[in-house]
Amino acid sequence: MKSTTPKTMKAVAIDRFGGPETLTLRTLPVPEVGADEVLIHIESADVAVWDPFEREGGFAKLLGMEPKFPYVIGTDGAGTVAEVGQGVSRFKKGDRVYALALANPKGGFYAEYIALLADNVSPVPDKLTTEQAGVMSCDALTALAGLDDVLGLKQGESLLIFGAGGGLGHLAVQLAKRMGARVLAVASGDDGVALARRLGADVVINGRKDDVAAAGRAFAPAGLDAALMTAGGEAADRALEAMREGGRVAYPTGVDPVPKARSGVRVSRYDVAIEPRAIAKLNRLIEAGPFEVHVARTFPLDQAAQAHRALDEHYLGKLALRLS
Repeated sequence: MKSTTPKTMKAVAIDRFGGPETLTLRTLPVPEVGADEVLIHIESADVAVWDPFEREGGFAKLLGMEPKFPYVIGTDGAGTVAEVGQGVSRFKKGDRVYALALANPKGGFYAEYIALLADNVSPVPDKLTTEQAGVMSCDALTALAGLDDVLGLKQGESLLIFGAGGGLGHLAVQLAKRMGARVLAVASGDDGVALARRLGADVVINGRKDDVAAAGRAFAPAGLDAALMTAGGEAADRALEAMREGGRVAYPTGVDPVPKARSGVRVSRYDVAIEPRAIAKLNRLIEAGPFEVHVARTFPLDQAAQAHRALDEHYLGKLALRLS
């Protein structure tokens, strides 16, 4: 059957590493799909807090890559399958999917099409819109890895989630409740408090003005069992004063300053691995009940630079790029 995929696509690319002004709308070739890959027609892409790091060359340096310009950034998104490689049987043309890849060799998600390994692709859970799925995967998998693999969260344990109104935090609240934890959420601003409360946190406090250490001790008089920290700083460290002896703290790579806890509390930095087992578990947890991926603002592709500037403003949940 003759392919109906166009030869060229719109994409936001950079010709050098730098600020938001380097992001420009271009016409580029649609990447070719390899035997073990899927070509996705992207409809929604994540504008992630780490995208400026990639735009400035951080990933290339971190991974020891020799960047090829024009360079298309973006780590996750969602859309429909346009083509599948000859070695791929799990997907077919037209399937609604989400995907993620860090510094994908054939280009990132700020483009109408992306070709990437089929193992990095998943069907979109029925509960999510394509826009929600497009901004969810990296943060949700990072939250799940922290809760499950690093903290070993058990049913009935008390858990602090710091930054509960943010992209990672608001997903972690819902996943932790699915796992049976009692959740104390610390969010920024009244709007963040309202979101975390709506998403099912047992107690929510405003990290900007409430006494976070006192709230932690009131929530768990014997001390908090575990904490997932999506941000660091003075308020974060005060919150960790409420940890019990032998408590566990996890924070993903990139949180700065690094959270600090007293002696006797284990503090672990972690990275997330993209692998099918974790993706399948995430999908099962999402399908187990109501699940919200909160999209604060959506930008058209040609406003990617404005979207990057918006990352420095106060917002809840996630920012998205709309590609179609």
